[in-house]
Amino acid sequence: MTITAPGPGPVHAGPGPRPVQPDRLLWRAVRSAGWWTPALATVSLAGVAAQLTLPAALGQAVDAAVGGTTDSARRWLAVVVGLVLLLVGTDAVRDYGTGAAGARSVADLRHTLIRHLLALDPRTAARHPVGDLAGRLVGQVTDAGQAASTLVLAGTVLLPPLGSLIALTLIDPWLGLTFVVGLLLLGVLLRGFVTDASAAVAGYQRAQGRLAGLLVEALTGARTIAAAGTADRETDRILTPVKELHRYGRRTWTVLATAATRGAVVSPLLQLGIVAVGGLSLAAGRLTPGNLLAALQYAALGAGLGTVVSTLNQAVQVRAGSRRAAEVLAEPVRHHGHRPLPPGPGCLELRDVSVRSADGRWLLDRIDLRVPGGALLVVVGPSGAGKSLLAAVAGRLRDPDRGEVRLDGVPLPELTEAALHTAIGYGFERPVLVAETVGGAVGCGDDPVPLARAAAIHEFVERLPDRYDTPLVEVAMSGGERQRLGLARALRAGRLLVLDDATSSLDTVTEYRVIRALTDRSDRRTRIVVSHRVGTAARADLVAWIDAGRIRAVGPHAVLWADPDYRAVFQS
Repeated sequence: MTITAPGPGPVHAGPGPRPVQPDRLLWRAVRSAGWWTPALATVSLAGVAAQLTLPAALGQAVDAAVGGTTDSARRWLAVVVGLVLLLVGTDAVRDYGTGAAGARSVADLRHTLIRHLLALDPRTAARHPVGDLAGRLVGQVTDAGQAASTLVLAGTVLLPPLGSLIALTLIDPWLGLTFVVGLLLLGVLLRGFVTDASAAVAGYQRAQGRLAGLLVEALTGARTIAAAGTADRETDRILTPVKELHRYGRRTWTVLATAATRGAVVSPLLQLGIVAVGGLSLAAGRLTPGNLLAALQYAALGAGLGTVVSTLNQAVQVRAGSRRAAEVLAEPVRHHGHRPLPPGPGCLELRDVSVRSADGRWLLDRIDLRVPGGALLVVVGPSGAGKSLLAAVAGRLRDPDRGEVRLDGVPLPELTEAALHTAIGYGFERPVLVAETVGGAVGCGDDPVPLARAAAIHEFVERLPDRYDTPLVEVAMSGGERQRLGLARALRAGRLLVLDDATSSLDTVTEYRVIRALTDRSDRRTRIVVSHRVGTAARADLVAWIDAGRIRAVGPHAVLWADPDYRAVFQS
């Protein structure tokens, strides 16, 4: 039977991703800090109140010591000591609370980001290099997780200057006016700090992500690089973003240094102005020595630029980190339906399925294919024909751009996630084993022994020090042994088993044992096997011959063998 397919028609694009705004992510970080956010706000306000009260108390203590009674001097000295102890206590609680709030927020954001990444369509996730994603998860999420403490700090950082202004005005209006002039000058000098720092930090984080992505890519192919003798060239390629890192890093420190330098110049001038005006007021009899001391303390407190600059810099980093994390969260996840899988033999149908590449080429072109329940279908074709893509579509590792895939009459997107993963299992050419132990990697919670026996890997596991409880990281295995462990994991499938060249690394005897198990008539699951071996095709109930993204024919191997083009597939 030969199947031809007409050219593809129009494709209707689905809804685009709903972007996650950085501000929403920041508010989530603030909420996830829990009760530490209001606690930090309370402690910070108490600390600011103590800071603003301390100069006045010191002034009163000095005036009492100079011209007051001994009891009055002792009372004010006790007040000063109490305020100092309060400042020490609030600083200690604030430092601890900042760490605790950040830890809770970072944990929540990382959990959210990881769940989102694992829920992405594989081709969507592949658009982001692994190193870049790791950088966002480790670095930028850590920055965004400081949102609670940064919000509290930003809300209180201007209280000391404002309080100092009010206090200086109450002491002497001329002192208040002098202070206002100095603050206006500081504001003008810091006007472009946030904009410049934001651009520098964002650029640095992007370059850092590209560097991490290139490094992970090179480490993954380390053996190939060593075999090709291209280590020097790869080193240059990996370090390409370093120049950009240097440029943005230098820009960041230049912005910070400029702000600090301007502050270092203006702040002493402002304090000298307060000293001059205060001295004149003292000489004129409008101020007492204690008032002058308090005025000097308020001037130092209000003109201190370090806290303001560090707060602005921290806010810039938090904002940039949240933006980088939000970019990943804006990617649309693969949604699942609410339908369970009804009883059935495992009949698989691909109806008018088409898949296109990122550049618009059709990789699968209107595939219509029906696999009866319990049948063994072997997919064959030349390299690049679309065999692996067809296998991915069959079990919803990739959704088609047009058409639908049904299992026992239910479109795969309408199945619940549990129903989908219980019904379908995958075996890959290069499986990635994810678990703490060998048994966990195979059974995923089920008894791994029957699965390992069927995949001809049980004897290997039995020779391990702790058998199925052996930590996976301690197991040295060949490519064939890893492939069989991955195959054993796939055999958990309840209704549809998809194997994408999953026996390519096995020796002839082992492959024969595995294929014999897969072709056992007692196995009532539907099986789709991508293979290039004629012996596997000969054992199949049906063979799907695919070429250039289209199905050329579907039928028994013995029937298709009469076509010389079909025979050429195995010869190549």
